[in-house]
Amino acid sequence: MKNRIKVYRAMHDLTQEGLANELGVTRQTILAIEKGKYDPSLDLAFKIARFFGVAIEEIFLYGDTAERK
Repeated sequence: MKNRIKVYRAMHDLTQEGLANELGVTRQTILAIEKGKYDPSLDLAFKIARFFGVAIEEIFLYGDTAERK
């Protein structure tokens, strides 16, 4: 699953480890999600979106609708 976590991390000057600490997950989890090697649970996906203060579809790109943004 494509996502913009890296972009939002950069906008908030956060490292993978910093974001992981904020979310209560490991740095490896954030790395795997960013690389599209691991799809987060719906709960974690919403947690990430809430942390950055944006809608979930701003972070996670699903299908053609999100690709056009």
